[in-house]
Amino acid sequence: MLNRLKKIDLLMVLILVLFMGISTLLVRSATYYTEGYSNKDIQTLIFYGAGFAAILLITLFDYRLLLKTWYVWYGIGLILLVAVYLFAEPINGAKSWFRFGSFLFQPAEIMKIFLILAVTVLMGRRQGDPLSMRKDVLLIAAVAFVPFLLVMIQPDLGNAMIYVFIVLGMLWIGNVRYSYVLIGLAVVVGGVVLFVSLFNTYNADIKDYLTKHEKAHWYQRINTFIHPEEASMDDKRQVEYAKIAIGSGGLAGDGYMQGESKNRKFIPYTYSDSIFVVVGEEFGFQGAAVLLLLYFVFIYRMILIAYQCYDRRGSFIIIGIASMMVFQIFQNIGMMIGVMPLTGITLPFVSYGGTSLLLNMMSIGLIFSIRAHQEKYTIDT
Repeated sequence: MLNRLKKIDLLMVLILVLFMGISTLLVRSATYYTEGYSNKDIQTLIFYGAGFAAILLITLFDYRLLLKTWYVWYGIGLILLVAVYLFAEPINGAKSWFRFGSFLFQPAEIMKIFLILAVTVLMGRRQGDPLSMRKDVLLIAAVAFVPFLLVMIQPDLGNAMIYVFIVLGMLWIGNVRYSYVLIGLAVVVGGVVLFVSLFNTYNADIKDYLTKHEKAHWYQRINTFIHPEEASMDDKRQVEYAKIAIGSGGLAGDGYMQGESKNRKFIPYTYSDSIFVVVGEEFGFQGAAVLLLLYFVFIYRMILIAYQCYDRRGSFIIIGIASMMVFQIFQNIGMMIGVMPLTGITLPFVSYGGTSLLLNMMSIGLIFSIRAHQEKYTIDT
Protein backbone atom coordinates (compact mmCIF):
# COMPACT_ATOMS: atom_id res chain seq x y z
CA MET A 1 0.00 0.00 0.00
CA LEU A 2 2.76 2.46 0.96
CA ASN A 3 4.65 1.62 -2.25
CA ARG A 4 1.56 2.59 -4.24
CA LEU A 5 1.10 5.88 -2.37
CA LYS A 6 4.78 6.76 -2.85
CA LYS A 7 4.11 6.91 -6.60
CA ILE A 8 1.68 9.81 -6.20
CA ASP A 9 2.91 12.84 -8.13
CA LEU A 10 3.75 15.30 -5.34
CA LEU A 11 3.96 18.29 -7.68
CA MET A 12 0.39 17.66 -8.83
CA VAL A 13 -0.72 17.35 -5.21
CA LEU A 14 0.98 20.65 -4.40
CA ILE A 15 -0.81 22.34 -7.29
CA LEU A 16 -4.11 20.87 -6.09
CA VAL A 17 -3.48 22.40 -2.66
CA LEU A 18 -2.81 25.74 -4.35
CA PHE A 19 -6.01 25.36 -6.38
CA MET A 20 -7.88 24.69 -3.13
CA GLY A 21 -6.60 27.93 -1.64
CA ILE A 22 -7.25 29.91 -4.81
CA SER A 23 -10.76 28.51 -5.22
CA THR A 24 -11.71 29.14 -1.59
CA LEU A 25 -10.52 32.75 -1.71
CA LEU A 26 -12.18 33.48 -5.06
CA VAL A 27 -15.49 31.89 -4.08
CA ARG A 28 -15.46 33.88 -0.82
CA SER A 29 -14.83 37.11 -2.71
CA ALA A 30 -17.54 36.33 -5.29
CA THR A 31 -20.19 35.54 -2.65
CA TYR A 32 -19.23 37.78 0.27
CA TYR A 33 -21.78 40.49 -0.57
CA THR A 34 -24.43 38.09 -1.88
CA GLU A 35 -27.16 37.19 0.56
CA GLY A 36 -27.67 33.44 1.05
CA TYR A 37 -24.33 32.45 -0.50
CA SER A 38 -21.94 33.25 2.33
CA ASN A 39 -21.00 29.64 3.14
CA LYS A 40 -19.92 28.51 -0.31
CA ASP A 41 -16.25 29.01 0.52
CA ILE A 42 -16.62 26.61 3.46
CA GLN A 43 -18.45 24.16 1.22
CA THR A 44 -15.58 24.38 -1.25
CA LEU A 45 -13.15 23.29 1.48
CA ILE A 46 -15.46 20.40 2.39
CA PHE A 47 -15.66 19.28 -1.25
CA TYR A 48 -11.88 19.47 -1.52
CA GLY A 49 -11.51 17.38 1.64
CA ALA A 50 -13.79 14.73 0.15
CA GLY A 51 -11.86 15.00 -3.11
CA PHE A 52 -8.48 14.36 -1.50
CA ALA A 53 -9.94 11.35 0.30
CA ALA A 54 -11.24 10.07 -3.05
CA ILE A 55 -7.79 10.51 -4.58
CA LEU A 56 -6.18 8.32 -1.90
CA LEU A 57 -8.79 5.57 -2.23
CA ILE A 58 -8.75 5.52 -6.05
CA THR A 59 -4.94 5.53 -6.12
CA LEU A 60 -4.92 2.26 -4.20
CA PHE A 61 -7.56 0.77 -6.52
CA ASP A 62 -6.29 -1.02 -9.62
CA TYR A 63 -7.65 0.94 -12.60
CA ARG A 64 -7.60 -2.22 -14.75
CA LEU A 65 -10.56 -3.56 -12.81
CA LEU A 66 -12.57 -0.58 -14.02
CA LEU A 67 -11.62 -1.39 -17.60
CA LYS A 68 -12.84 -4.97 -17.22
CA THR A 69 -16.29 -3.71 -16.20
CA TRP A 70 -16.45 -0.65 -18.45
CA TYR A 71 -19.80 -1.66 -19.94
CA VAL A 72 -21.36 -1.67 -16.45
CA TRP A 73 -20.19 1.88 -15.71
CA TYR A 74 -21.16 3.08 -19.17
CA GLY A 75 -24.65 1.58 -18.73
CA ILE A 76 -25.03 3.18 -15.28
CA GLY A 77 -24.07 6.52 -16.78
CA LEU A 78 -26.71 6.23 -19.51
CA ILE A 79 -29.39 5.24 -16.98
CA LEU A 80 -28.54 8.29 -14.85
CA LEU A 81 -28.71 10.58 -17.89
CA VAL A 82 -32.14 9.23 -18.83
CA ALA A 83 -33.37 9.39 -15.23
CA VAL A 84 -32.27 12.99 -14.69
CA TYR A 85 -34.12 14.07 -17.83
CA LEU A 86 -37.31 12.20 -16.90
CA PHE A 87 -37.50 12.81 -13.17
CA ALA A 88 -35.36 15.82 -12.17
CA GLU A 89 -36.83 19.27 -11.67
CA PRO A 90 -35.62 21.96 -14.09
CA ILE A 91 -32.95 24.32 -12.74
CA ASN A 92 -32.17 27.38 -14.88
CA GLY A 93 -34.16 25.81 -17.71
CA ALA A 94 -32.25 22.50 -17.77
CA LYS A 95 -32.97 19.06 -16.33
CA SER A 96 -29.37 18.29 -15.44
CA TRP A 97 -29.23 17.85 -11.68
CA PHE A 98 -30.59 15.56 -9.00
CA ARG A 99 -31.20 17.49 -5.80
CA PHE A 100 -30.35 15.90 -2.44
CA GLY A 101 -31.11 18.60 0.08
CA SER A 102 -28.64 21.41 -0.61
CA PHE A 103 -26.38 19.15 -2.71
CA LEU A 104 -26.80 18.92 -6.48
CA PHE A 105 -25.55 15.89 -8.40
CA GLN A 106 -25.01 16.19 -12.15
CA PRO A 107 -24.83 12.82 -13.96
CA ALA A 108 -23.31 14.44 -17.05
CA GLU A 109 -20.14 15.06 -15.04
CA ILE A 110 -19.53 11.46 -13.95
CA MET A 111 -20.42 10.26 -17.45
CA LYS A 112 -17.18 11.86 -18.68
CA ILE A 113 -15.13 9.25 -16.80
CA PHE A 114 -17.38 6.41 -17.94
CA LEU A 115 -17.01 7.56 -21.56
CA ILE A 116 -13.23 7.71 -21.22
CA LEU A 117 -13.20 4.13 -19.89
CA ALA A 118 -15.39 2.92 -22.77
CA VAL A 119 -13.29 4.59 -25.47
CA THR A 120 -10.09 3.32 -23.82
CA VAL A 121 -11.22 -0.30 -24.02
CA LEU A 122 -12.40 0.03 -27.61
CA MET A 123 -9.11 1.59 -28.72
CA GLY A 124 -7.01 -0.75 -26.58
CA ARG A 125 -8.20 -3.78 -28.53
CA ARG A 126 -6.01 -2.72 -31.47
CA GLN A 127 -2.79 -3.13 -29.42
CA GLY A 128 -1.27 -0.08 -31.09
CA ASP A 129 -2.27 -0.97 -34.65
CA PRO A 130 -3.94 1.76 -36.76
CA LEU A 131 -7.63 2.22 -35.98
CA SER A 132 -10.12 0.91 -38.51
CA MET A 133 -12.81 3.31 -39.66
CA ARG A 134 -15.65 0.76 -39.53
CA LYS A 135 -14.62 -1.39 -36.56
CA ASP A 136 -13.12 1.32 -34.37
CA VAL A 137 -13.74 4.94 -35.27
CA LEU A 138 -17.42 4.58 -36.15
CA LEU A 139 -18.05 2.34 -33.14
CA ILE A 140 -16.37 4.85 -30.83
CA ALA A 141 -18.39 7.64 -32.41
CA ALA A 142 -21.60 5.70 -31.77
CA VAL A 143 -20.64 5.03 -28.14
CA ALA A 144 -20.00 8.75 -27.63
CA PHE A 145 -23.06 9.93 -29.56
CA VAL A 146 -25.59 8.33 -27.18
CA PRO A 147 -24.54 10.29 -24.05
CA PHE A 148 -23.91 13.34 -26.24
CA LEU A 149 -27.54 13.25 -27.42
CA LEU A 150 -28.92 12.63 -23.92
CA VAL A 151 -27.00 15.59 -22.53
CA MET A 152 -27.96 17.86 -25.43
CA ILE A 153 -31.69 17.38 -24.80
CA GLN A 154 -31.38 18.35 -21.13
CA PRO A 155 -30.19 20.88 -22.54
CA ASP A 156 -26.49 21.11 -21.56
CA LEU A 157 -24.42 22.22 -24.52
CA GLY A 158 -21.26 22.66 -22.46
CA ASN A 159 -20.88 19.09 -21.25
CA ALA A 160 -21.99 17.72 -24.61
CA MET A 161 -19.12 19.62 -26.24
CA ILE A 162 -16.71 18.16 -23.68
CA TYR A 163 -17.69 14.62 -24.74
CA VAL A 164 -16.73 15.47 -28.31
CA PHE A 165 -13.32 16.83 -27.35
CA ILE A 166 -12.60 13.89 -25.07
CA VAL A 167 -13.10 11.50 -27.99
CA LEU A 168 -11.13 13.69 -30.41
CA GLY A 169 -8.18 13.88 -28.01
CA MET A 170 -8.16 10.15 -27.43
CA LEU A 171 -8.46 9.33 -31.13
CA TRP A 172 -5.55 11.65 -31.85
CA ILE A 173 -3.15 9.46 -29.85
CA GLY A 174 -4.88 6.21 -30.78
CA ASN A 175 -2.92 5.77 -34.02
CA VAL A 176 -5.74 7.03 -36.20
CA ARG A 177 -4.88 7.36 -39.89
CA TYR A 178 -4.25 10.87 -41.19
CA SER A 179 -6.83 10.30 -43.90
CA TYR A 180 -9.44 9.79 -41.18
CA VAL A 181 -8.30 13.03 -39.54
CA LEU A 182 -8.73 14.92 -42.81
CA ILE A 183 -12.16 13.37 -43.30
CA GLY A 184 -13.10 14.34 -39.75
CA LEU A 185 -11.89 17.91 -40.21
CA ALA A 186 -13.82 18.16 -43.46
CA VAL A 187 -16.97 16.90 -41.75
CA VAL A 188 -16.54 19.32 -38.84
CA VAL A 189 -15.85 22.34 -41.05
CA GLY A 190 -18.67 21.38 -43.37
CA GLY A 191 -21.01 20.89 -40.43
CA VAL A 192 -20.14 24.31 -38.97
CA VAL A 193 -20.60 26.04 -42.32
CA LEU A 194 -23.92 24.23 -42.88
CA PHE A 195 -25.11 25.07 -39.36
CA VAL A 196 -24.28 28.78 -39.72
CA SER A 197 -25.90 28.86 -43.15
CA LEU A 198 -29.10 27.19 -41.93
CA PHE A 199 -29.16 29.37 -38.82
CA ASN A 200 -28.95 32.52 -40.93
CA THR A 201 -31.53 31.26 -43.44
CA TYR A 202 -34.10 30.12 -40.89
CA ASN A 203 -33.21 32.56 -38.11
CA ALA A 204 -36.76 33.68 -37.36
CA ASP A 205 -38.19 30.14 -37.48
CA ILE A 206 -35.44 28.84 -35.15
CA LYS A 207 -36.08 31.67 -32.71
CA ASP A 208 -39.84 31.00 -32.66
CA TYR A 209 -39.35 27.23 -32.24
CA LEU A 210 -36.84 27.49 -29.38
CA THR A 211 -38.89 30.17 -27.63
CA LYS A 212 -42.00 28.00 -27.91
CA HIS A 213 -40.15 25.09 -26.28
CA GLU A 214 -38.72 27.28 -23.49
CA LYS A 215 -35.17 27.17 -24.88
CA ALA A 216 -34.88 30.81 -25.90
CA HIS A 217 -31.50 31.07 -24.15
CA TRP A 218 -30.09 28.66 -26.75
CA TYR A 219 -31.03 31.07 -29.52
CA GLN A 220 -29.69 34.08 -27.62
CA ARG A 221 -26.30 32.48 -27.00
CA ILE A 222 -25.87 31.21 -30.58
CA ASN A 223 -27.05 34.45 -32.19
CA THR A 224 -24.87 36.55 -29.90
CA PHE A 225 -21.82 34.50 -30.87
CA ILE A 226 -22.51 34.42 -34.64
CA HIS A 227 -23.84 37.99 -34.92
CA PRO A 228 -22.47 39.97 -31.96
CA GLU A 229 -23.08 43.25 -33.77
CA GLU A 230 -26.81 42.50 -34.10
CA ALA A 231 -27.45 41.16 -30.62
CA SER A 232 -29.23 43.35 -28.12
CA MET A 233 -27.48 44.52 -24.97
CA ASP A 234 -29.65 42.14 -22.95
CA ASP A 235 -28.42 39.20 -25.03
CA LYS A 236 -24.72 40.05 -24.76
CA ARG A 237 -24.76 41.76 -21.38
CA GLN A 238 -22.89 39.00 -19.54
CA VAL A 239 -20.01 38.84 -22.02
CA GLU A 240 -19.73 42.62 -22.32
CA TYR A 241 -19.62 43.18 -18.59
CA ALA A 242 -17.22 40.25 -18.19
CA LYS A 243 -14.78 41.77 -20.69
CA ILE A 244 -15.06 45.18 -19.02
CA ALA A 245 -14.50 43.69 -15.57
CA ILE A 246 -11.50 41.60 -16.67
CA GLY A 247 -10.01 44.53 -18.57
CA SER A 248 -10.47 46.89 -15.62
CA GLY A 249 -8.10 44.74 -13.58
CA GLY A 250 -5.17 45.89 -15.70
CA LEU A 251 -1.76 44.46 -14.89
CA ALA A 252 -2.06 43.85 -11.14
CA GLY A 253 -5.82 44.04 -10.49
CA ASP A 254 -7.92 46.06 -8.09
CA GLY A 255 -7.00 43.91 -5.10
CA TYR A 256 -8.64 41.02 -3.27
CA MET A 257 -12.30 41.62 -2.32
CA GLN A 258 -12.26 44.96 -4.18
CA GLY A 259 -14.23 44.12 -7.29
CA GLU A 260 -17.83 43.68 -6.16
CA SER A 261 -18.86 47.33 -6.42
CA LYS A 262 -18.01 47.56 -10.12
CA ASN A 263 -19.12 45.70 -13.25
CA ARG A 264 -18.95 42.27 -11.64
CA LYS A 265 -22.24 42.74 -9.85
CA PHE A 266 -24.01 42.55 -13.22
CA ILE A 267 -22.46 39.17 -14.07
CA PRO A 268 -24.27 36.01 -12.92
CA TYR A 269 -22.55 33.03 -11.29
CA THR A 270 -19.26 34.77 -10.55
CA TYR A 271 -18.61 32.03 -7.98
CA SER A 272 -19.09 29.29 -10.58
CA ASP A 273 -19.09 29.55 -14.38
CA SER A 274 -17.90 33.19 -14.39
CA ILE A 275 -15.22 32.95 -11.70
CA PHE A 276 -12.44 33.94 -14.12
CA VAL A 277 -13.95 37.44 -14.01
CA VAL A 278 -13.00 37.60 -10.32
CA VAL A 279 -9.44 36.55 -11.19
CA GLY A 280 -9.07 39.21 -13.89
CA GLU A 281 -10.68 42.05 -11.95
CA GLU A 282 -9.02 41.49 -8.58
CA PHE A 283 -5.62 40.09 -9.62
CA GLY A 284 -5.27 41.42 -13.16
CA PHE A 285 -3.10 40.01 -15.93
CA GLN A 286 -0.50 38.82 -13.43
CA GLY A 287 -3.00 36.74 -11.46
CA ALA A 288 -4.52 35.27 -14.62
CA ALA A 289 -1.04 34.41 -15.93
CA VAL A 290 -0.12 32.64 -12.68
CA LEU A 291 -3.35 30.63 -12.82
CA LEU A 292 -2.71 29.61 -16.43
CA LEU A 293 0.86 28.67 -15.55
CA LEU A 294 -0.42 26.34 -12.82
CA TYR A 295 -2.78 24.73 -15.33
CA PHE A 296 0.08 24.34 -17.82
CA VAL A 297 2.33 22.57 -15.31
CA PHE A 298 -0.58 20.43 -14.13
CA ILE A 299 -1.46 19.26 -17.65
CA TYR A 300 2.23 18.77 -18.46
CA ARG A 301 2.58 16.38 -15.50
CA MET A 302 -0.43 14.41 -16.77
CA ILE A 303 1.11 14.04 -20.22
CA LEU A 304 4.45 13.02 -18.69
CA ILE A 305 2.75 10.25 -16.71
CA ALA A 306 0.93 9.13 -19.87
CA TYR A 307 4.25 9.01 -21.73
CA GLN A 308 5.79 6.82 -19.00
CA CYS A 309 2.97 4.25 -19.04
CA TYR A 310 3.79 0.68 -20.07
CA ASP A 311 0.09 -0.01 -20.50
CA ARG A 312 -1.17 1.83 -23.57
CA ARG A 313 -4.67 1.89 -22.07
CA GLY A 314 -3.40 3.93 -19.14
CA SER A 315 -2.08 6.51 -21.59
CA PHE A 316 -5.47 6.64 -23.33
CA ILE A 317 -7.24 7.32 -20.03
CA ILE A 318 -4.85 10.09 -19.04
CA ILE A 319 -5.07 11.79 -22.44
CA GLY A 320 -8.86 11.60 -22.23
CA ILE A 321 -8.77 13.34 -18.84
CA ALA A 322 -6.24 15.91 -20.08
CA SER A 323 -8.40 16.63 -23.16
CA MET A 324 -11.42 17.12 -20.92
CA MET A 325 -9.63 19.63 -18.71
CA VAL A 326 -7.86 21.51 -21.51
CA PHE A 327 -11.14 22.11 -23.29
CA GLN A 328 -12.89 23.18 -20.08
CA ILE A 329 -10.12 25.69 -19.32
CA PHE A 330 -10.14 27.06 -22.87
CA GLN A 331 -13.93 27.20 -23.11
CA ASN A 332 -14.51 28.77 -19.68
CA ILE A 333 -11.92 31.51 -20.12
CA GLY A 334 -12.74 31.94 -23.81
CA MET A 335 -16.43 32.60 -23.18
CA MET A 336 -15.54 35.28 -20.60
CA ILE A 337 -13.41 37.19 -23.10
CA GLY A 338 -15.80 36.75 -26.03
CA VAL A 339 -13.95 34.23 -28.21
CA MET A 340 -16.20 31.25 -27.37
CA PRO A 341 -19.99 30.96 -27.00
CA LEU A 342 -21.48 31.02 -23.51
CA THR A 343 -21.98 27.57 -21.99
CA GLY A 344 -22.40 26.23 -18.49
CA ILE A 345 -18.82 24.97 -18.14
CA THR A 346 -16.93 25.47 -14.89
CA LEU A 347 -13.24 26.33 -14.54
CA PRO A 348 -11.58 23.10 -13.28
CA PHE A 349 -10.56 23.09 -9.59
CA VAL A 350 -11.40 26.79 -9.24
CA SER A 351 -15.15 27.23 -9.82
CA TYR A 352 -17.59 26.35 -7.07
CA GLY A 353 -19.40 23.10 -7.77
CA GLY A 354 -19.57 19.86 -5.82
CA THR A 355 -20.09 17.37 -8.65
CA SER A 356 -17.58 18.93 -11.04
CA LEU A 357 -14.91 19.29 -8.35
CA LEU A 358 -15.33 15.74 -7.07
CA LEU A 359 -15.26 14.41 -10.65
CA ASN A 360 -12.02 16.27 -11.36
CA MET A 361 -10.45 15.01 -8.11
CA MET A 362 -11.52 11.46 -8.91
CA SER A 363 -9.93 11.88 -12.34
CA ILE A 364 -6.64 12.78 -10.70
CA GLY A 365 -6.98 9.75 -8.43
CA LEU A 366 -7.41 7.61 -11.54
CA ILE A 367 -4.22 9.08 -13.02
CA PHE A 368 -2.34 8.29 -9.81
CA SER A 369 -3.77 4.75 -9.87
CA ILE A 370 -2.42 4.31 -13.39
CA ARG A 371 1.01 5.49 -12.28
CA ALA A 372 0.94 3.30 -9.17
CA HIS A 373 0.00 0.11 -11.04
CA GLN A 374 2.48 0.16 -13.90
CA GLU A 375 4.31 -3.19 -13.66
CA LYS A 376 6.34 -3.56 -16.82
CA TYR A 377 6.07 -7.33 -17.18
CA THR A 378 2.70 -7.99 -15.59
CA ILE A 379 0.33 -5.84 -17.61
CA ASP A 380 -3.11 -7.45 -17.64
CA THR A 381 -4.37 -7.29 -21.20
